[in-house]
Amino acid sequence: MFVRNPLNEGIFQLLNQIADLLELQEASTFRITAYRKAAKEIAGMGDDLKSLALKKNIKKLEALPSIGHSIGNIIIDYYTNGHSQYLNRLRGDVSFEHIIEKIPGLGPTLAKRITRQLNIDTLEELEQAAYDGRLAQVPGFGGARLHLVRMGIEEMLNRKKQTKSWQSSFEFESRLESPGIQVLLEIDQKYRNLANQGKLKNIAPKRFNPKNEAWLPIYHTEKNDWHFTALYSNTIRAHQLNKQYDWVIVFYQKDQVEGQVTVVTETKGPLKGKRVVRGWEEDSEKYYSMPLLLESQAD
Repeated sequence: MFVRNPLNEGIFQLLNQIADLLELQEASTFRITAYRKAAKEIAGMGDDLKSLALKKNIKKLEALPSIGHSIGNIIIDYYTNGHSQYLNRLRGDVSFEHIIEKIPGLGPTLAKRITRQLNIDTLEELEQAAYDGRLAQVPGFGGARLHLVRMGIEEMLNRKKQTKSWQSSFEFESRLESPGIQVLLEIDQKYRNLANQGKLKNIAPKRFNPKNEAWLPIYHTEKNDWHFTALYSNTIRAHQLNKQYDWVIVFYQKDQVEGQVTVVTETKGPLKGKRVVRGWEEDSEKYYSMPLLLESQAD
């Protein structure tokens, strides 16, 4: 007889919620089945997973039946922060505050306060605010906390910079631990085409949606063993600049690697009018220059 452990009921419900949303959004059957299987395994376990999660012991979690690295991180996120960023993403509640709340010295309350008071939604803008005095003016910040946050921002930005690698002047090699700019731009184009044709499921995000309308198209797909989720940006900045139907957030995941980028239409410079990955401007320039370089070589 199957008996559910009440200590793991929260995770059981969470993983089934994720599976339900993936099913409604027409994600792959494989992914949906993986979450339902993990939920059933966790419900039948005798141990309380909360202790492992709070210790952030990902190795022990991913070694459990049907869990693996990605679901292990979802469990840690749920118990550490009191909510699931992945579930929020599927609901359309993608926000910069969820990204920065893990920076040492912050947390959900301060992260929300920063995004509301300073009106920023990129790490680069947050770094500037940390050094020009604006962050210090946010209630809750002292000298010690500001120093800790500066180090955390620097570490996150360094991880972004370390993913950059090119093979040669003419042969593009994707960033380390990412699907590569060509694939990301293909996902962006496919998403926008399907959204414009009305072929995607629409979800009703909680943020900036007082009428609770299902207006935000969401797209799940797989390519080269990567799992992708794409949706328009539902951030403060996107709405202020009327870019909510231009900026596209693409999440990617494979094995132990997860990441996200924002794809936008460039408004200035040599790439004006072209779709570029924000923060990857140099990569974007080289990507678009490849056909020209190869054409000149042929001449």
